[in-house]
This record gives sequence, C-alpha cells and structure tokens, in this order.
Amino acid sequence: MPLAKTRVLIVDDSASVRQTMKAILEEDPVIEVIATAADPFAAARIIQTEVPDVITLDVEMPRMDGITFLRKLMSQCPVPVVMCSSLTEDGSDTLMEALEAGAVDVILKPRVGVAEHLQEARATIRDVVKAAARARVGGHKTTALPSLEPQKKLTADAMLPPPDGRPMSRTTEMVVCIGASTGGTEALREVLQALPANAPGVVVVQHMPENFTRAFAKRLDSLCEVSVKEAEDGDTVMRGHVLIAPGGKHTLLERQGARYLVAVRDGPLVSRHRPSVDVLFRSAARSAGSNAVGVIMTGMGDDGARGLLEMKQGGARTIAQDEATSIVFGMPKEAIAHGAVDRIVPLSAIAREFLQATVR
Repeated sequence: MPLAKTRVLIVDDSASVRQTMKAILEEDPVIEVIATAADPFAAARIIQTEVPDVITLDVEMPRMDGITFLRKLMSQCPVPVVMCSSLTEDGSDTLMEALEAGAVDVILKPRVGVAEHLQEARATIRDVVKAAARARVGGHKTTALPSLEPQKKLTADAMLPPPDGRPMSRTTEMVVCIGASTGGTEALREVLQALPANAPGVVVVQHMPENFTRAFAKRLDSLCEVSVKEAEDGDTVMRGHVLIAPGGKHTLLERQGARYLVAVRDGPLVSRHRPSVDVLFRSAARSAGSNAVGVIMTGMGDDGARGLLEMKQGGARTIAQDEATSIVFGMPKEAIAHGAVDRIVPLSAIAREFLQATVR
C-alpha cells in the first residue's frame, strides 16, 4: 500500500522560484506539490478547495505581504507554514515576526553557487517541510506521513572524537547545553524568559539558517533577564549569559582551566545539520562531564540523541521536553529511546528543572 504524501502549497511571486521549489520538494517521493500560487489571494482560493498539509510562504509579495497572510491564515484556517525567503540579515527581524505570528520554521531560498551548498539547501528544505507536516498548529497535531528511511548522515565523529571516559574534575560553575529544532524558537523564548539574571551559563543550538541567529539572539536579549547573544569563537560561558550557536557553523564547548568557552567551527553537516546538537553535546561530554546539564527540546529527527547519551554517561544530568508540549516530538523521543534522558518534563518546567540540577 503506497504511503500518503505530504501535500504542499508553494506561495511565491516569482515563477522561477515556484518552479525551483516544486522541483526540489518533489525530488522526495513522500512530498507532493498540489499547487503553486503567485500571491496570497490565489493561495486563499486554492485552500478553499483543498487544504494542504504544509504551505511554503514568501515574505515579500504584491497585493498582500506574507506576514499579513500568515496572521489571517492562523486565525481562520491553521495550517503549518514555513516562511521561505531570500532575505538576508537585513530582513531577519521580519522573519522573527513571522515565527511569533505562528510560522513553524524558516528556510532560505536556494543560493546560486557551489553544488555542495545547493545540495545542502535542497536537503534542508525537504527536511523542514516534512518536519512542519508533523507540527502541532492551532492546538492539534497534524496527521502527516511517516518518513522514508533518511539518507546516510554523518555523526559527531566528523567534528571531534568521542569522550574518552575519564571523569572530569569538578568546577565551581555548571554549564547548561540546550538543543532544539522545529518549534524551538518560541519554546526557547519561554525557557530563557524564566531564567533569573544569575542563572548558570547556557549554550544553545537551535536549527536555524545563517544570518538569522543573530536577530534571534537579539530578540531574546530584549525579552530576558539573562544576556543573550550569538556565539563568537572564544566567548566565555558565564553566569547570566546565553550563547546562541550561529547558523551555518558548529559550536563546541571547551574547557580552559576552571572556565568554559565556546569554539565556533566550520565543518560538514552532522546529523544533517550545522550547527548540530550532537556536536555541542559531545563536546560538553568531553569537556564538562558532570559539570554540565543537557536539555533536548522540540524538533524533528534524532540530532542530539547520541550526544545527550554521551553527556549522561559522562555524569551530566539530562532533561527532555515532553510530547504534549513539543511542536514536534522527534528529537526528545529519539533521546528517550536511546536511554539518554533522566527527566521528561513539560516546557513550563524545563527552566526550573535545569536550575535545580545545577545546584550543588
């Protein structure tokens, strides 16, 4: 019996982009593009006759911009929406607004350039769309298809060796490492807003395109008592500060004497992501051991599951977001299945849980 397909509506004012996006998505045998639309008015007419599983939506369009259409859609007919834009950092605040308005995720339109980069963009676009099809929107979870077996992917071995098993000496400060993907932007906002100004240092990997993590960090910094910034190579992890891994780079935790800092590195996709949660978590297992707490949150796939297990085996406390509050339960579910999780808690309890775990 053939698998049902994820039905996608592409909304973009550029005919060439609509054609390219359709070709990219339909390379995946479990995705079907049911229609394309040049503007929100045309999209609304299509939705009246057939509601798609996912909509990819451009930001800048004639007659009605994507954000306005998104808000109308979420209030009248909630459907998982992925904002798809060629905007760079200058437009990233707009895409942050889209996430607040209910978009499930953000992707960049394919860049013209090196074949490897284009192929990475193709894989990312398809993965994000399939993740969106599983997202909880408007208070319910969509009934999306199971994925076919994913293509072979690199592990954290591509960036650094596994922990050697030697116990780490204790330090006076603890480090919290958090990994999230689909649905993570708003979930992280809730967690970080709950932190006091003197909270332990936090390092976050949120799957997000390059050029957007800086705006994401800036937005969080304006909302939280803790200081939030995009991580730069050599930044110190310290109390009251949160470092967000930059899109397009891996972020690793390193120890220097009794303090911790981050290393921002180029490298291949790991678990099909860059930054990768597995890379951050493995580096924490190697450099911090029992001085760390690992947290895995909403997201599709298994990035972070193996790294969280390595953290736990190294003496770290580990926490997963529960299914009821996850937009997509994939990443926490995989970590739980690997035996990597000490505590499973709702989103509202994550900050309290890891604060308690850092008390000595």
